[in-house]
This record gives sequence, structure tokens and C-alpha cells, in this order.
Amino acid sequence: MGGSRAKPKSREYGQTDHAESMPRLFMSSIWSIISIVLAVYASFVLILYLSQSRLLYYPNLPSRALAATPSQVGLDYRSLQIPTTDGITLHGWFLPVASPRATLLFFHGNAGNISHRLESLQLFHELGLSVLIFDYRGFGQSGGSPSEPGSYQDAEAVWRYLTEQIGVPPADVLLFGRSLGAAVAAYLAARHRPGGLILESAFTSVPDLASELYPLLPARWLSRFRYDSRAYLSSVTSPVLVIHSRDDEIIPYHHGQALYAAANEPKQFVEIRGDHNGGFMISGARYRQGLNRFIERYQTTGQH
Repeated sequence: MGGSRAKPKSREYGQTDHAESMPRLFMSSIWSIISIVLAVYASFVLILYLSQSRLLYYPNLPSRALAATPSQVGLDYRSLQIPTTDGITLHGWFLPVASPRATLLFFHGNAGNISHRLESLQLFHELGLSVLIFDYRGFGQSGGSPSEPGSYQDAEAVWRYLTEQIGVPPADVLLFGRSLGAAVAAYLAARHRPGGLILESAFTSVPDLASELYPLLPARWLSRFRYDSRAYLSSVTSPVLVIHSRDDEIIPYHHGQALYAAANEPKQFVEIRGDHNGGFMISGARYRQGLNRFIERYQTTGQH
């Protein structure tokens, strides 16, 4: 009798289905991870977009309170209350000198207030300059909240006060802007004709700088602020001085070079050394000499 042929073993029920489902589970996990990453990225982008004002303005760093006054470093001054066209009152100081070479209108950076600029006020005094320095809306003792349109309104208000109330001729005014303040000073110089414009540690525009600070984000398209110094310079006909440090860790040196290239003649460039906030002190004599040459050429000789 012949033996019976052995039947091949059949796969257990579900074995084939389990093997075929593995790639689908793997892909599902990958897409879940990608979805989570994209959701986190989108949330971060949204937070960045909504918090731009807090990332740009630092009126409370270190404090809105005045830390000192010019009299504490031996400088005469008077306190000013300057009205804007939209009902904000700005606080400022006017520091006169006898027979000034020019009057400098000081636009400070994005942090602190006028009381944190006493070293600069002393330096300008030693150069024979009267100075009007003020706080933007939302800074120091000024009312309101910071904004880009507001900062331009503030600039116009202070220009009117200086030229109309104090009575300084526009040709005798030097606009000086440091960091964020340089953009505001450039804006004002494009709409009036001061005796000169000085840009120190300045950026070309907020979108340009943001794209460098956040290369993995669409920062240029997300930016709600412009402060486009380079664009404003195309309309400036006054003499321009650009000051920048190769060591600037916040606003790269090439921004200063680009602004100098964009400025119309006559123009000068002074390279200093040191960090973003302390370069003017670290550079000492070189910084002073650069300012003095500019003032000597375009103010004392009247070539503006």
C-alpha cells in the first residue's frame, strides 16, 4: 500500500496580513512624526510672528526708570515735554553748549532710555555739540507704546520742536542714529534736509537682519517691521557718515558697508572696533576723530 503524500503546511491565519501591514505601519509612523514636527515648526513660526514687537523693542531693559541725569556727570540740561500729532507726549533732554558747532538730534537704540546714554552725551559735549536726546513712545518717561509708524511720528515731532520751538536752523542739525535709531534718523533725513546724517552700528533693514538671525525660518516674509535704512538713504541729500565695527556681534559689519554703498555723495565711512554696544567707547580716539572730521568738514566750513 502506498503511503499518503504529506500535505504542505498552510500559513496560519493572519500571518500574511501582518507581514503586509508592516510597511503601512512604518509609513504611518513616519508621517505622524513629520506631522508633529511641522506642527511644532508652525507653532514656533506663529509665536515668532505674534511676538515681533517684544523681540524688537526692549524699553524695560534694564528699566524704564531714569537711572541718572546729565547733571550727575556735570552737564547742564533742561527737561522737555514734546507733543506728537497723535496725542503722545515724549520726554527728552536738551543739553546746550555755548557757541555750538552744530546741534545733534540723538536717536538711541532699541533698549533702555535716555539716561543710559550719558557717556555719549559727554562725548558730544566735548566735541562742542548741543544735543537733543529723547525717548520714543513707550520708552523711559514717554507715553504710548512702541511701533514703527509711531517712531516715525516721534521723529517728526522732535524735528519740529528742535527747529521751530528751540529755533535751530535745519542746516545746523546733525541727525545721529545708533542701531535701531539709525533707521529712524535715516527716515527723517529722507524727508528733510539736515546738516548731516550719522549712522552708527546700523542695519540695512529688519527683514535683512532677521533672515540672517533666523536662517531656518521664513523671517524675511514674516517680518511686520521694515525700518528700511537702505531705502531711505536713496533719498538723503545731506552728507552721510557711516560708523561700524568689524567686531559687532549683533549687526554684522557688511550692513554698514551696504549702507555706505547706498548713500549718496558726499559720504564718509569710519571703521571702529569693539562690540555692538561698547564700540564707540572701546575705539576711543579713532571714534572721536571720525566724528570730528565729519563735523569739521560739513558744519564748521558750512559745506552742506
